[in-house]
Amino acid sequence: MGQRAAVWRKLKELRLYFLVVAVTYILIVDAASILAPFRANLQNIVFDQYQRWRPREYNFDQPVRILDIDDESIRRLGRWPWPRQKLAAIVDRLIDADVAQISFAVLFSEKDQAPEGAECASRVVGFDVHGGCEDGDTVFARAIANRPVVLGDLFMTTNSAPAKIPAKAGFALAGDAPGPFLAHFAGALAPLPVLMDNAAGIGFMNWLPDSDRVIRRVPLVIFANGQFQPSLPLEALRVAQGASTYIMKSADAGEQTALGGAEGVTAVKVGDIVVPTQSAADVRVYFAKSDPRRSIPVWKVFDEHADLSDLAGKIVIVGASASLLSDVIATPLNPSTPGVEAHAQLLEQILSGVTLLRPDWAPGAEVVAGTLLMLALIAAAPFVPVYWSALLGGLAVCALALASWLAFTRHGVLLDPVMPSVSSGLTFLAGVMTLYGQKRRQAHEIQSAFGRFVSPAVVSRLAEHPENLQLGGLQRQLTLMFCDLRSFTTLSEGFSAVELTKFLNEYLTPMTNAILKETGTVDKYMGDAIMAFWNAPLDDSDHGVHAVRAALKMRETLAELNALWAPSIGQPGHLSRKVKFGIGLNTGECCVGNLGSTLRFDYSAIGDEVNIASRLEGASKVFGVDIVASEATRDEAPPFAWLEIDRVLLKNKTRPTAVYALVGDESYARSASFEALAQQHDQMLAAYRAGKFAAAAAKAAAAARQAPTDVKGLYEVYYKERFAELATADIEADWEPVLALETK
Repeated sequence: MGQRAAVWRKLKELRLYFLVVAVTYILIVDAASILAPFRANLQNIVFDQYQRWRPREYNFDQPVRILDIDDESIRRLGRWPWPRQKLAAIVDRLIDADVAQISFAVLFSEKDQAPEGAECASRVVGFDVHGGCEDGDTVFARAIANRPVVLGDLFMTTNSAPAKIPAKAGFALAGDAPGPFLAHFAGALAPLPVLMDNAAGIGFMNWLPDSDRVIRRVPLVIFANGQFQPSLPLEALRVAQGASTYIMKSADAGEQTALGGAEGVTAVKVGDIVVPTQSAADVRVYFAKSDPRRSIPVWKVFDEHADLSDLAGKIVIVGASASLLSDVIATPLNPSTPGVEAHAQLLEQILSGVTLLRPDWAPGAEVVAGTLLMLALIAAAPFVPVYWSALLGGLAVCALALASWLAFTRHGVLLDPVMPSVSSGLTFLAGVMTLYGQKRRQAHEIQSAFGRFVSPAVVSRLAEHPENLQLGGLQRQLTLMFCDLRSFTTLSEGFSAVELTKFLNEYLTPMTNAILKETGTVDKYMGDAIMAFWNAPLDDSDHGVHAVRAALKMRETLAELNALWAPSIGQPGHLSRKVKFGIGLNTGECCVGNLGSTLRFDYSAIGDEVNIASRLEGASKVFGVDIVASEATRDEAPPFAWLEIDRVLLKNKTRPTAVYALVGDESYARSASFEALAQQHDQMLAAYRAGKFAAAAAKAAAAARQAPTDVKGLYEVYYKERFAELATADIEADWEPVLALETK
């Protein structure tokens, strides 16, 4: 019941906090739809940067080439438009080079115009091309007939230029009709009918730029004039494979279900190639850097010495990059890219099997990621320091960014890491500001009420945990420590009051730091003595381990201090000899809390277990060791190197308790030297408890040779005197191996 009440009390304190974060998150969700264009632009910035950091690698072995109508070709072959006989000659040369397919990213919507003053088109610019004085369109139509040639067309959203495009391939549908999801067009600029009739395929050259006019998505299929129309790259793939039908697969086809309720086209199959698409049958282009090896200038086709063997088996796209002719578009990598190169890059991407998708489930996944991150942050903020929450948030944001980057580089999936981070970050910031305001008010109230009565350290703890603000105590399991200097009066002889204060500060400061570093609470200083405990005011499930580690650190610190003080020992105003201390550790249930009167109180612990810890510290002098612990403390910290000293009956106690010497840390406990020492020690205790004191003394002498310096006194002082005394004593039949300590 007490724990449940504490939970409800904490939740009640956080009502304002939860209200603020809830309202903030709702406002952010509502604003997301209003700021959708801004969000899309922000996502494009992120995804474009990904492509700049990791552009698609260009593979020269891919079967796609560009026959480029560049400025040099215009200079050599004459101004554009060229006579169609010349284009027919280009087709002939490419077919002779055994290309797999030819696509013209050029619009032939107007009739050929023969040059003025020429006897016939075959004499243009000094090149002999077939066709004589025959009409150029007829010559070009005959050149492309029965050959794998695809011509381009353009579609418009208005009906200003209607045109009937002959179907060169059929469309099969798997799933619901995709028409509603495709881009719709009404009018078209198409090649001349004679050319369309003889071409093996016709594909559109349209782009779908985003609001910033950058091309990121290219449709593979659109709906125009009442029929499906394929893109130029898609037609090139179909003709190159000799396929006759496209298959469009919708999200609900077969067993495939659109994740998150997505609909539309998921893939287009042409021949043996399946192209994953987004819902509008469009593809996000993963651009590669421009590479001059991708292109061949047109003028080389007419060069008798040109080697066109590289074109064998390739898909060749004929298009323009000349400054006055090219269809220039902006891409994430280049603000001025010839359209023919974008067509070629899309073909390369499809043939390489590389995909770049923004799945329909991505927005939902991003909302879930942002919500989970927000919940984690707002759940952690009230219970951990703000910088840890901020660190957690920063690590989570880095994890989101890494996941987004890995999704892009390894799977071609575009996931936005920015909006989940921003939404959760704004919510977290609002919550932290609320908590900060509450904390400042609370700390001010505590400081005003208790600052005159308790130490600043306790005030700080009480501000962190105001539920401890009650006069009285709680029963808790504590591990207690008493530490006292040996023969301090003799040790400090010759000190003035100022010098004694300076010495105590030099000694107590690092000892206190060792305790606090292991989450201990320093209860009080009693001259040169220190009382401390663990597991209060904050819970510490490893209180025994932390107390033992603090004791070992204090032993190590004292050795360092002795080394520092050694050169001045015996001099006036300095120590008279080497400093030694004794530490007693005990674990048990105590009363801990704000103890005192209503006018003056302190945070402390009382109880019989406190007295036992104090007496164990005093007993360490008898045993000749510096750190002594009860069996209860040993049981709380078993991994350390312990040696049982004896069973001891403390003054005013009726039941004996086992006491242990702390030899070393966990690593020493696992060492071979300690195992040998422990074995020798156990044999000594067995002989002692069997009443074989001479044998026990021999074992003690042997153990003393193996023991570390800090516990040698156990064998050379305590056991030596104990066994010698027992060997000469008159031992009764009911004798028990228990040591009665008469001093506190």
